[in-house]
Amino acid sequence: MSGKFLVPLLAVTSVVHAADDIERVSVTATRGAYPVSTVPAAISLISQEEIQAQLAHTQDLSQILGNLLPGFSPSRQKLTAAGETLRGREPLYMIDGVPQSNPLRNGSRDGKTIDPAMIERIEVIRGANAIQGMGASGGIINIVTKSAGEKPHQLSAGFSTPTGSDSQSYKASYLFSHGGESTELVAGVSLTSTGMYRDGNGELIGVDGTQGDTQDSKSQDLFIKVRQQMSEEQSLQLMVNHFDIQGNGDYLSVAGDPVLGLPTTAIKGQIDGEAPQNKVTTASLDYQHQAFFGGQLTWQLFVQDFAALYGGGRFAAFQDPTYGDNLYDQSQNKSEKYGSRLTWFKQNLAGTDLDLVTGFDWLSDETYQELALTGRKWVPAAKFNNLAPFVQLRYDGIDDWVFNIGARYEYGKLKVDDFTTLASYNSTFVEGGEPSFNELLQNLGVVYQITPELRLFASYSEGFSMPDVGRVLRGINKPGMSVTSFLSLQPVVSDNREIGLEYSNNWLNLQSSYFQSDSDLGSRLQPDADGIFSVKREKTDISGFELQAQVYLNSNSLIGASYARTQGQYDSDGDGVVESDLGGVNVAPERLNLYWQQSWTSALSSRIQMNRLFDMDFNASNDFDGYLTLDASLRYQHAKWGSLTLGLDNLTDKQYITYHSQTNPAASSHFAGMGRTLSLTWQHAF
Repeated sequence: MSGKFLVPLLAVTSVVHAADDIERVSVTATRGAYPVSTVPAAISLISQEEIQAQLAHTQDLSQILGNLLPGFSPSRQKLTAAGETLRGREPLYMIDGVPQSNPLRNGSRDGKTIDPAMIERIEVIRGANAIQGMGASGGIINIVTKSAGEKPHQLSAGFSTPTGSDSQSYKASYLFSHGGESTELVAGVSLTSTGMYRDGNGELIGVDGTQGDTQDSKSQDLFIKVRQQMSEEQSLQLMVNHFDIQGNGDYLSVAGDPVLGLPTTAIKGQIDGEAPQNKVTTASLDYQHQAFFGGQLTWQLFVQDFAALYGGGRFAAFQDPTYGDNLYDQSQNKSEKYGSRLTWFKQNLAGTDLDLVTGFDWLSDETYQELALTGRKWVPAAKFNNLAPFVQLRYDGIDDWVFNIGARYEYGKLKVDDFTTLASYNSTFVEGGEPSFNELLQNLGVVYQITPELRLFASYSEGFSMPDVGRVLRGINKPGMSVTSFLSLQPVVSDNREIGLEYSNNWLNLQSSYFQSDSDLGSRLQPDADGIFSVKREKTDISGFELQAQVYLNSNSLIGASYARTQGQYDSDGDGVVESDLGGVNVAPERLNLYWQQSWTSALSSRIQMNRLFDMDFNASNDFDGYLTLDASLRYQHAKWGSLTLGLDNLTDKQYITYHSQTNPAASSHFAGMGRTLSLTWQHAF
């Protein structure tokens, strides 16, 4: 093996052209610092350049991930991320290592907590990773925020519009950077005003008045990050990000008809109540000591305040005779998280070929869901404490072989006081309690470097996540139940196996893997008659194949492809055998992405990309009719005046119904996808 490349926690570096040696890409997948050739996992880095290429078409982070990651579900093009999974399971979103997911009440807004203008790169570990702990059963999506740049000022401004429409969206951002010998500072602000979307037929796309929408909205993001180098070995970094997106409430949806293929549309009009909103503040304080007892110590303290307001309605679940008939109300999730992540990394332990990573994680989450207009608690206040020590060993004393083994002990305790469910659930009294859970998660892996260009890996890892406790608690309608004894509060533990290969030379990068993920007591979402999802606890099996490739035709031309097929089944009759297909709210469709990137001159470049979603047949859910979309962009860079980027999303103006709407049909949410949309963006650094 060649020398090790050390990088910070969960950081990845890559090169522009194909690597001469896979070791030229480094990743910290197990909270140590290893070359990628020693990590038994499928890893992707979405670089700043790739993010900028996608921002030529869309500001939707979910769509960016879907365009670049095999196995990620197609974007719903809405504020919600419900049903957007990675390898058929929920990914753990993080911002600079701070978890964005809400373990007690998953409101599916964890992918909408930061503006893309504040993102430097995105690091993705695909598949469960026991060393990262709770919530990472589908993988990790770690968003790394901007660091101080070479130039102190970065300006960006742009607009987008559906072609042939008078509905425009506008965006502007500014970042200030200062890099000194001991102090680095970056601070930024972004403002966005988003108009209405139109489909391929030129019709207004329906507004998701329940889960929330990104169209007809405004947002702002305030960001600051300060890093102080206190000595040669020690540093301290503070990051604060405040993100707020809120609908304008100026449009009403007009029901569609899934049977006739008529999409849900929109008309001008004022909504009842307040428009949906996401308001999130994330802060972290990171301390690093590069020579702590001969190793590297990293200690992160974090806090997050999360509030998600959803659209209202006269849903059956909201009705209560005390408040009269045909009651209108709307729900709101509120969550406060505090936590600590302590990691110590030591190479060549006691002079051997063993590397050690060990540490201790703590998370405290307090969450409730209320009906905002009447002040009723839909989900009672619940507090969850999670303690998790872990240890990971890596041995590379045999030429061309690397062995990894580790364990993580999860202790979780949930505290819920006595409560009474809503009238629609028979005003059922539920005895509170403090159930606790203990899980020992294990992982092991092996990597064989066949040649400097080719490596094989195999791994076994156990993932841990909580079911959506809020959905479970609010739906209790049988008397005599207690929180302590209620089976559905048991955690979701998945057994994950993966085998893969990677090949890289001067003109080709290739990565492929096959995985299986099984849970004896899984967590499946199923829509109720009123469109509100319930949690079903059943045995689930998921498997899939992924392939990514990049071909460098020359120094100016790149062709890339990614393919994924994921399948899942669950045990619907309780006999211990899976036989029913997981539907579109749980797994992604078979998908092929192709792109061609070309530098025509030092100033002019272009990109064309194709997304092909294939037909999917489900024996226990609605089938999916696939579709194909094309995107194109052209970028001109001027040394003095900055860059100008022209993007066309859905170049052929394809008319289609989104994947989620097809596989979960409802007249109120049978949404078409966005038609051809033109975007123009100017960026300048000085």
